[in-house]
Amino acid sequence: MAEAAKKELQKRDTKIDLRNAQNIFKQAMKAVTKEVGGKEKLIFPKEIMWLGGAPGAGKGTNTPFIKRVRDITADPIVMSDLLNTPEMQAIKDAGHLVGDAETFEILLRELLKPRYESGVVVDGFPRTKVQVECVRLFYNKMMELRREFFDTPIGPQFRRPIFRITILYVRENVSIERQLKRGREIQEYNSRVKKSGDGEILPIRPTDLDESLARERYEVFKNQTYDALQSLRDSFHYHFVDANQPIEVVEKSIEEGFAYQSSLELGEDTFDSIHSIPVASELTAHVRHKLVKRLDNYRHRHAELFAKVITLIETDMVPIIKRHAAAGRANIRLEDSLLDKEMCIEMIVDVLTERGYSITAECKEQIVPMRVDPETNSIINATRRIWIFEVRFDAPKIRR
Repeated sequence: MAEAAKKELQKRDTKIDLRNAQNIFKQAMKAVTKEVGGKEKLIFPKEIMWLGGAPGAGKGTNTPFIKRVRDITADPIVMSDLLNTPEMQAIKDAGHLVGDAETFEILLRELLKPRYESGVVVDGFPRTKVQVECVRLFYNKMMELRREFFDTPIGPQFRRPIFRITILYVRENVSIERQLKRGREIQEYNSRVKKSGDGEILPIRPTDLDESLARERYEVFKNQTYDALQSLRDSFHYHFVDANQPIEVVEKSIEEGFAYQSSLELGEDTFDSIHSIPVASELTAHVRHKLVKRLDNYRHRHAELFAKVITLIETDMVPIIKRHAAAGRANIRLEDSLLDKEMCIEMIVDVLTERGYSITAECKEQIVPMRVDPETNSIINATRRIWIFEVRFDAPKIRR
């Protein structure tokens, strides 16, 4: 009975959160739309990286690397800094709390700045269930704007949004250790500044000096922010980064997780137009095994022709390649009836590829006058086929 009552309360709380989020979102969007002069001015970033992390997880350390991997040039939006603006300070000075409504509205205003157009990392939002629902509503609004303006002159400005939920996670003991270490380092730095008078005193969080406060801060993250961000994993691209590892391991994990994905990043219509063209990695997958199979097949099923091709390579191509060994590149022109067979060209490319060369083949046709027809006095022509092979390989370093 108690369990049933608990579930009923959770459902009721969820409904309240949803209603609150919807009201907050509508009010914030209405205010911002009026401020900028119409919804056609609501040009938000193409990509938003919603970054959350436990205290000491290394958000400040890893954000530059995340930006580099995703080709984001704008500085991150750090919510703690954004909430220290004069506007937010005035709310605090008046004795009011900066709630979800104020937080979300000031974030919307910031996201409309042109410098974030291509992409931005938002550090510290969302942190509550209401803020999480605002993120969902925000994405839906961006998609709605894209559909509305798609076939208008300003359509290209309303690109398909990419939302990435990113969590840098560390265990409790690691978080506390890193927080206290940061506190000690800032204290030592500030002490040196006071003695030398050179530099500026850095602010220090009380949680970086007191183990119980550091532990409390971690609990708030685990019980509130972590759960809130987890609930978005089924809605958007989700990255969980184990930040307990050394920095180089964390960076590798970020690089692998944030790799380009056309199905996610291109507009659906754009992706549908080009997805039938194979990706280069698909073509090169298992290429070595396929090459071996083809070569064995030439030898077993087309032995006579294969032997002739090997002889052609040895007598007509290898001497030219050797003469150009210092250059690492040779252009070879061949004219031989053997090359009229398409399989011969395939054999040449495969044999030289197996030997470590990069090779391309191109056929050029020339019309050659052969004789004059005595009855019509017309010129009888023949087609001359010349194959041009470009062979590349690693050139030696002559001078060191």
